[in-house]
Amino acid sequence: MTNPLAQMLASLAGVPTPQRAEKITEIFGNVIPFVGTAGLQFEEMTHRQIVVSTPNERKVQNHIQGVHAVVMALLAETSTGILVGLNLRGDCIPVIKTLKVDYLERAQGALRAVATLSEAQIAEMSETTKGEVEVEVHVTDESGREPIRCQMVWAWVPAKR
Repeated sequence: MTNPLAQMLASLAGVPTPQRAEKITEIFGNVIPFVGTAGLQFEEMTHRQIVVSTPNERKVQNHIQGVHAVVMALLAETSTGILVGLNLRGDCIPVIKTLKVDYLERAQGALRAVATLSEAQIAEMSETTKGEVEVEVHVTDESGREPIRCQMVWAWVPAKR
């Protein structure tokens, strides 16, 4: 069965990079309402890596005008979850199993999450109907520091029981 996320990405292959990023952001903002509400922006999307960012704007700020802790976690969860979903067989669905976030220091400005998978992880997801994977993700602020450290473990299961 064909993976609908992979089909969507392939259909945008001929679109220039800035317009492709805008279109992907629009699609996911509509499909996942909270992602749209938070204003997350998809900068890059390949089968190996996804980059998602958020500016430090009022709608995502906490009481000290920084990006809210939940939005930081949302960046990590969204980037890793979409990356897993992009690489699964079409007859499987991703499910978050572990979402662990350690807040290390106050973030400065906008935030950016970069989630990556190895070729071995991608192969396992595309070949099996059930499993789990820890997805590497780094969330950085405008200064280049990582204000949070994350552990994101995703499982996948057959879509139909």
